[in-house]
Amino acid sequence: MKELLLSGCGTAMFTPFKDGEVDVTAFAKTVDLQVEAGMDFLVPLGTTGETPTLDDEEKLRILNIAKARCAGRPVMVGVGTNSVDGTLANIRLLKDADAFLVVVPYYNKPPQRGIYEYFKTIAAATPKPVVIYNVPSRTGSNIEAGTTLALARDIPNIIGIKEASGKLDQVKAILDGRPEGFSVLSGNDDDTLQIIRDGGDGVVSVASNVLPGPMVEFVHAAMEGKMAVAEELDRKLHPLFKNLFVEPNPIPGKAAMAQLGLMENSLRLPLVTATPETEKLIAETLAPWK
Repeated sequence: MKELLLSGCGTAMFTPFKDGEVDVTAFAKTVDLQVEAGMDFLVPLGTTGETPTLDDEEKLRILNIAKARCAGRPVMVGVGTNSVDGTLANIRLLKDADAFLVVVPYYNKPPQRGIYEYFKTIAAATPKPVVIYNVPSRTGSNIEAGTTLALARDIPNIIGIKEASGKLDQVKAILDGRPEGFSVLSGNDDDTLQIIRDGGDGVVSVASNVLPGPMVEFVHAAMEGKMAVAEELDRKLHPLFKNLFVEPNPIPGKAAMAQLGLMENSLRLPLVTATPETEKLIAETLAPWK
């Protein structure tokens, strides 16, 4: 039987930059704000954190700050690449994390049996929990419900999935067939309410970087069955869910964080700062929350 490790609201954290370097002061501040808001777990070093642009020393610095300031919350780090060796190198580097988020291998376009063998191999190399990350819009490959369920049943330390496929029927099939203790987390803010309604365990959120308090309130209300409260918060938060993705994530989110005074609006190439139109849209989106 798996122990349910991850549930509730978790934040896929931005990596702040200043003068081209990781801004450790700003990152520490954002961790503190997450903790103060009651966030359930933290997810640095994912897609939202621009991790492909970070070197090993920077990754370690981010993990160490998160662990030191998380107040006992689980810290799950993104480690996935499109090769076994690359992913295992990240696991060795970031061995002090509480769990590893492993994306379905991108670019290679593996068949389902290749995806299964890849995750089996990764999980066998660490005693720590592994969470599958399914985001076909970025990877070019979808892990099907049957493959996810086979991994959930067969591999004890594969303990959950972050599902960002947008395929709600697929997510429902996972929820209906999962073993006890296997976490199913929404990877899209705007899918969260429906996934929780269907029996899901929470979300790995981008929006919670920007509005951590309201996101925690929203997710906790949904998980506690307070659906009238959750539906109203979902309605109020929906413009943020939508507008954080009018340009590729984390471009609009970094603009929002800068407008809130939490970090500089700085990204690493090939990402660039938001257009003036997006800046204006984000300001309008944040106005009701100020």
